[in-house]
Amino acid sequence: MEHRKSTKRLQLVDKTGKVLGNQCVEIKLVNHEFLFGSGAFDALPATAGSNTGSIDFYQDNVNPKQAFYRDRVNKWLGIFNYGTIPFYWGGFEPEEGHPMTDSRMAAAKYLQAHGARIKGHPLCWHTACADWLMKYDNATILSKQLDRINRDVTKFKGVVDMWDVINEVVIMPVYDRYDNAITRICKQYGRVKLVKEVFEAAKAANPDAVLLINDFNLSESYRILIDGCLHAGVPISAIGIQTHQHQGYMGRKKLEDILERFSAFGLPLHFTENTLVSGEIMPAHIVDLNDYQVEKWPTTPEGEERQMKEWKEMYEILFGHPMVEAITGWDFADGAWLHAPSGIIREDNTLKPSYLELQRLVKEEWTTKGTLQTDAEGQFTLNGYRGTYEITVDGKKVNYKLVKNTDDSVERIIVE
Repeated sequence: MEHRKSTKRLQLVDKTGKVLGNQCVEIKLVNHEFLFGSGAFDALPATAGSNTGSIDFYQDNVNPKQAFYRDRVNKWLGIFNYGTIPFYWGGFEPEEGHPMTDSRMAAAKYLQAHGARIKGHPLCWHTACADWLMKYDNATILSKQLDRINRDVTKFKGVVDMWDVINEVVIMPVYDRYDNAITRICKQYGRVKLVKEVFEAAKAANPDAVLLINDFNLSESYRILIDGCLHAGVPISAIGIQTHQHQGYMGRKKLEDILERFSAFGLPLHFTENTLVSGEIMPAHIVDLNDYQVEKWPTTPEGEERQMKEWKEMYEILFGHPMVEAITGWDFADGAWLHAPSGIIREDNTLKPSYLELQRLVKEEWTTKGTLQTDAEGQFTLNGYRGTYEITVDGKKVNYKLVKNTDDSVERIIVE
């Protein structure tokens, strides 16, 4: 895992400039640079009623249902530093001109205050689109889509600085399950033009944002689409890859093939939506996963053991690849999409083996901590996983971010 680590020479001084020589220094990684993530939809009910996200999760005057979701979010924070929250247009703005901004802002600010980066999902998608768009002509639909992007990316700047800008474009113009406004404009303007329009709108609204294209179709069609978009000058920051594996774990060979094909673009890879179930595997003949409708889909002890082993291998492969920047397990808890046992905690919030194994990897195996000694000049060498560190000397703490090194200079840190 050396590609995840850096080395930096540091010098500790007090606020007067006096070097802190020959001192014991405790160092501890408190937040990875790498994005270990999960869907964070449960943060919405957990923070309901708060416009700032500054609520106390341990206050007593909450109803049992909200307390349940707060417990879930606390467990989420026990592993993850990266969360996806929903901006599906139909649910986010069910009535034109009345977006559900406050609920998303409260959830995002709470997670951000606890060290998590937040991604909004998605800004443009044909599924879960706003029905009220259907009364407009195509030119107006496109205009309103771009206005929506400008409004939301601008409003959430500084809180949500990462977006799935457009979702599942490969199938978008030929989607025929039901009529919708976004498929209409994709048919008229074409995939690349629509992608270019929405990305440019997002980039203009927040030039520093991380902007993703995202798809479940990992065939040559997606590779060709990305290639066309890049040649058209689309400002794609990272490539989003979905692997909803309800029909069984794809395995190392297929995963490594995906990594090889999409790494060729030289862009960071984000595994944005990943599902591994801990119950019965969905039948192989199902083409559209949404067609598998069951009332109950229980987790099983054997399935939980299988899921744990699969998540472990998948994490090791992806974290071990230098082009991967983020991994997101889609459902944190069982019983969400398709009622599947797809979470790493059960529906009652109890922990599954997958939770404990991922927590072990992130918090124990892939971490850096220990005791070091400054020399007479107050200097020491920090070598470890990149991310935010807590440095403690003589009972005083200071945070330091270890990043990819660009030079061999000594960096001074003031300890107050």
